Amino acid sequence: MATPASPTPFALGTFSAAGEPFPGLVVGDRVADLSQALDWRPTTTLAVLDRWAGALPELRRIAEGTQGWAELEGLRVHAPITPRQVFQSGANYRQHVIDLAVAHRPSDSEETEEQARARVAGMMDQRAREDQPYVFIGLPSAITGPQDDVVLPSWTTQPDWELELAAVIGSPAHRVSPEDALEHVAGYTIANDLTARDLVFRKDMREIGTDWLRAKNAPGFTPLGPYLVPAEFVADPGDLRLVLKLNGETMQDESTKDMIFDVARLVSYVSQTTTLLPGDLVLTGSPAGNGMHWGRLLRDGDVMESTITGLGTQRTRCVAE
Repeated sequence: MATPASPTPFALGTFSAAGEPFPGLVVGDRVADLSQALDWRPTTTLAVLDRWAGALPELRRIAEGTQGWAELEGLRVHAPITPRQVFQSGANYRQHVIDLAVAHRPSDSEETEEQARARVAGMMDQRAREDQPYVFIGLPSAITGPQDDVVLPSWTTQPDWELELAAVIGSPAHRVSPEDALEHVAGYTIANDLTARDLVFRKDMREIGTDWLRAKNAPGFTPLGPYLVPAEFVADPGDLRLVLKLNGETMQDESTKDMIFDVARLVSYVSQTTTLLPGDLVLTGSPAGNGMHWGRLLRDGDVMESTITGLGTQRTRCVAE
């Protein structure tokens, strides 16, 4: 008996030429307009995800086709998805958390760097045992395209980069177990979850804690894409390499193996409180190598190039407000 042929790998994205953006299926350097290729004429990638289980066989068929393709080179690439909800995981890479804790030590701290690292490492081990990820809510309005300029607001003095793997939900998930969680993930994309470091902690009332509204949600603070790669073409989300270069110099270079909570545990955790919907993003945290670690924050004219294994590359330029 002949072995069934493997499906042609493809990705989804949002593109435009002269007119309105359209959802597209990408194979190599070609794009098929899904608003024309699918009989039900979806106008957004979110509409495709709303029918994900039924759409997948049709998408595989289109990927195998030979007609109706446009050249990618002539198209503008937008963020692949406009989600209903964005969930952001903080402090989820072991080495990153340790580095940030050392960088944020009070100037009058009596702890040595070595003592601080040991203390925070112990905290990370305890968090993993207790199964308590740290997740907060982001705004879809912060999302921008993978090649768009990132405006650095005048009200922050410490804008920082945070390359992250983002899971994209493909079917509603409420109170799902970690064992079942990945069945609700349609695919993965790249997010650069920028942070205004000087605004993370409230100085006017420390008891309030963190201020993620101002620190994370300026327009364009979440470059996304270039594409949504279906889960069937991502062999192991727990073993992907993340690399961020700033003006050609490597600043972040880590594997998702360093995550404290993997994708399944994060999706399950969020679903215990709320219902994840098709197209929602679950950002999984950023590895070591942020600007605070290097003592070098983002400036006007900086160019960030972000890559994750199998998900493509985004390239964004920083522009001062």
